Amino acid sequence: MPHGPVVRRRKLGEELRSLRHTSGMTSREVARLLGWHQSKVSRIETGASGVTPADVSRLLDVYAVRDPQLRSLLEVLAGSAGGGGSGWWHAYRGLIPPQYRDFISLESQASTVRTLETSVVPGLLQTAGYARAVTRASLDGLPDGRLDSLVEVRLTRQRVLRASPPLRFTAVLDEAVLHREVGGPEVMRDQLEHLTQVAQLQHVQLQLLPFSVGGYVGLTGPFVIFSFPNISDLDVVVLDHLTSSLYLERREDLEAYSSAFRTLQAHALSPERSLDLITEIGRSFRRS
Repeated sequence: MPHGPVVRRRKLGEELRSLRHTSGMTSREVARLLGWHQSKVSRIETGASGVTPADVSRLLDVYAVRDPQLRSLLEVLAGSAGGGGSGWWHAYRGLIPPQYRDFISLESQASTVRTLETSVVPGLLQTAGYARAVTRASLDGLPDGRLDSLVEVRLTRQRVLRASPPLRFTAVLDEAVLHREVGGPEVMRDQLEHLTQVAQLQHVQLQLLPFSVGGYVGLTGPFVIFSFPNISDLDVVVLDHLTSSLYLERREDLEAYSSAFRTLQAHALSPERSLDLITEIGRSFRRS
């Protein structure tokens, strides 16, 4: 059975109940059509029990939900911690831990991602060379074969920026990210050149927090806010730790982190000035 967070399961149930009401059907009628006990429909809608992606698909068929984006989102939410289903990352299940798969599945279904990064370039904006250097540094002693596969996962994730419609991605970076020499001068120069290119995409916004800002909210650690199409109250905040990730879904947590992100954007350089600073710092990394 799925074992996703209780809050997320309850939100999924609320959405399914809303769709049933829109269809004009009673829980008894739905249960009869699907050959279920009425109590199963009730438990799903209250979040008292989990529901498989396959069962969600059957419910959506009964409710005549045709929107492929909404169907995909709800089916993913029905999986383990929002990470079930058969996305491309499923092929790497023996390589990447469940929490990373959960993160990728959320990222693949999100319409908007907002992130604060204090140490490294966000994964969606990394070059292959930078991704390799970061992965090698953070997972010491990793065999070359595993390293290659993890870099491949990182680069495949970036497809969301080329999807139709593409993910709307907004990042606030500490200036220290640009000065930390990961992988050597050539890797850094290539990475910063890549940032100047991707920052010009209409659906990507990049802002820098210069050293002159001093201390700021979020200084102690990065965070990511996922927002989804059609269902605004399914937003989630993810905090990364060395050995795990923490998923925050309470409304008060979401409001606090959204407010913090707005404050960060207000203190950061404009996207235009940020681009100028990236270019300036990039010139300091000379090819050997």
